[in-house]
Amino acid sequence: MKSAPIHFGSIASVLDQYLHENNFSNIFFLVDENTHVHCLPILLADLDHLSAYEILEVDAGEEYKTIETVSNLWLALAELGADRNALVINVGGGVLTDMGGFMASTFKRGIKFINIPTTLLSQVDASVGGKNGIDLEGMKNMVGTFTQPEMVLIDPKFLKTLEQRQIKSGLAEMLKHGLIQDRDHWDNLVQLLSHNADDLAPFIMDSIEIKRQVVEADPYEKGMRKILNFGHTIGHAIESESLETDFPLLHGEAIVIGMIIEAFLAEQKGFLATEDREEICDGFASLYALSTIDSKLIPHLLEWMSYDKKNENHAIHFSLIDQIGSCTYNVVCNEEEINAAFEAYNTWIN
Repeated sequence: MKSAPIHFGSIASVLDQYLHENNFSNIFFLVDENTHVHCLPILLADLDHLSAYEILEVDAGEEYKTIETVSNLWLALAELGADRNALVINVGGGVLTDMGGFMASTFKRGIKFINIPTTLLSQVDASVGGKNGIDLEGMKNMVGTFTQPEMVLIDPKFLKTLEQRQIKSGLAEMLKHGLIQDRDHWDNLVQLLSHNADDLAPFIMDSIEIKRQVVEADPYEKGMRKILNFGHTIGHAIESESLETDFPLLHGEAIVIGMIIEAFLAEQKGFLATEDREEICDGFASLYALSTIDSKLIPHLLEWMSYDKKNENHAIHFSLIDQIGSCTYNVVCNEEEINAAFEAYNTWIN
């Protein structure tokens, strides 16, 4: 499965030409309340070949990435007369493009869709790979499809609408790309003195290219693609648990903690040299505010991990780095080893 074409920079002309060349019966823009206000008007202002269209708005946030939200969207498409020649244009972050892609790829067995990721996280992560999905009772991405969009349109100017916390969330995935595949990419990002849209723009395509190469080598996640899950077995568990609190973590914030704890796990299992683990910890500590994990939560986190989609034969599987810039996968770890990694992390924080 070849990746969808990715256009970077001034994207309106590309979309305008595509709409001009294709006679879609309906055009739907899927947005949330934030991108409806801050991003969609910027896009629409530069489109000349757009006449009739409908706007579908959903609530922003991971907690709304559910079958209930998608069911309401399917009903809206049906009521608005969408047929198989309709087009959905997803304008938003990773939650929205994941959910919008799932909605489109399943409605009437699949209609065409375009992703316009507007957050740094979605531009460097959700934009590549053709994964679409929703959460199931808090379990991340448990239901979904592998379906490529028609194209992905990335414009760094949308990053100027984001607060710094959202930027740092996306930076976490860029740093992960360096850790699993490209030492220079990690070094370049860790050494940046500031993290605004202009500073990060030159490195966005580097991250996208790293992920694209991994995905095209293993499009259906049977082997190598699993390295993209480094930090996510524990990170997704932390994220799912935090969604049940009044102060949920952003995806990247949870994944940073997951990557550090999984680095301790890799060190304990003999994969990762102590000096590399220390460099990883120091790098993240220089960029993120980190806190300990309450030991009382660890049994809950282990339960979340038991639902991870990489697991096989009731064993928890990890993707662990063996040096900065290299990663292995299908590493089975038991509860004792995972608990020890949490303990090592808490000791390091203190």
